[in-house]
Amino acid sequence: MAATDNKYSTIHYHQYLELDKLLSAQQLRSVAVKDPAHEEMLFIITHQAYELWFKQIIHELESVVTLFQDKQIAERKIGVAVGRLNRVEAILKLLVEQIGIMETMTPLDFLDFRNYLFPASGFQSFQFRSIECLLGLPESQRITYHGQKYHSVFPKETQDLLDNIYKRGTLFDFVQSWLERMPFLKFKNFDFLKHYEKAVKKMLKKEQEAIQASAYLSDKEKEMRATMLGSTNTYFELVLNKEKHNDLRGQGAVRLSYKATLAALFISLYRDEPILHAPFKLLTCLVDIDNALTTWRYRHAQMVLRMVGRKVGTGGSSGHDYLSKTAEKHAIFTDFHNISTLLIPRSELPELPKSIKKQLSFYFNEKDG
Repeated sequence: MAATDNKYSTIHYHQYLELDKLLSAQQLRSVAVKDPAHEEMLFIITHQAYELWFKQIIHELESVVTLFQDKQIAERKIGVAVGRLNRVEAILKLLVEQIGIMETMTPLDFLDFRNYLFPASGFQSFQFRSIECLLGLPESQRITYHGQKYHSVFPKETQDLLDNIYKRGTLFDFVQSWLERMPFLKFKNFDFLKHYEKAVKKMLKKEQEAIQASAYLSDKEKEMRATMLGSTNTYFELVLNKEKHNDLRGQGAVRLSYKATLAALFISLYRDEPILHAPFKLLTCLVDIDNALTTWRYRHAQMVLRMVGRKVGTGGSSGHDYLSKTAEKHAIFTDFHNISTLLIPRSELPELPKSIKKQLSFYFNEKDG
């Protein structure tokens, strides 16, 4: 068999990585106008590296979205999704560290070539916008760009590509649907919500009694702590009162559906049950990705403040002010963060019926062997 017919025929490292294309892609504008700025090479390579990692993130997110499009999702697929989402988080952490490399360039160094960038801007990164859309950042939550839609900087064809991500469904959408199919919330004679409410009231009563019995707190401090502790009519009402939850959802205060919220709470409370290990890791991954993305936004904003101060960005934005607002407002999986508010100690957890514990465990039946 000829070597060219063998799918495992050898290939050189240089050829496999297309290094001729890759290493010739750094075209310095300062050199082109005959005013070379040494630091422009770092600027270009850093942003090209960002775009390469963005491509990998998109590759991982699209695969996870595809996995969750199925109505029936096998446990092994959850494990695959967790592995790929862990990789996304690791890449985002790397991108945060990469900012430190950029900051080896001084603000004065940046001014040597900044004018040559106009009107190029990070706002024009189609891949980064795709990541936001794939994860499920809703357009209604976005900080506007001069009062325009977030993708107004792109041509119509590119805008359509971003719109189509939302039309197909985002990771947030598909995870929500998956949670809504959770079968263990109400099973025969076990009503999870009823038992949870009873446990919450018991926990709150204990904590209220401990506050009142404290010899170290003044009456005013006791009153303040009791108020902070809350009751079933405060933040626990998010799951104990379906109408209240739906009202808050209508106002945009929460995004996750009532049923999905209950399922996420159930997974978080009973995470030690074997079948719930992977689902809990999945929810944790989504929170970690949100945290990493927020950290990257914040560090990016601080880098811009360091480099250009309060100047308007090359793309016409308010620069640091805009970026810092996105760090605050563009969180995607806040509802999963909020689950922590609803947790109760393991010692107060309602005991699951044996029939449900059996379904949540890995067991072997000799008759099936």
